[in-house]
Amino acid sequence: MAETKTYSGGCHCGKVRYEVTTDLSGVIECNCSICSKKASLLTFVAPDQFKLLSGEGELGDYQFNTRHIHHLFCKSCGIHSFARGIDPRGNEMRAVNVRCLDDVDPATVNRTPFDGRNL
Repeated sequence: MAETKTYSGGCHCGKVRYEVTTDLSGVIECNCSICSKKASLLTFVAPDQFKLLSGEGELGDYQFNTRHIHHLFCKSCGIHSFARGIDPRGNEMRAVNVRCLDDVDPATVNRTPFDGRNL
């Protein structure tokens, strides 16, 4: 059974910091145009499992296509460490880039491929 833990994470320069409570058993590796270019490995959580600790004013916002996801990035260092959006069922969610979590080695997580390119 997967272990749910609280992780700390953020951007490269440290201006954007957060905590997320999740298990990393179902990390998504999407091949859509933006995830491929960012090399994102994603864990999805409900808003109450995500707490932005600092950097709200440091966030830039990029949207494209259906504009259901706010691809947020640090205006100082450019790192896309998390996103806000609406899932396919209409629920609010957060998508956290596992590569931006402190003390998590991305090579050790099980990845589930997702064909976002051909949706």
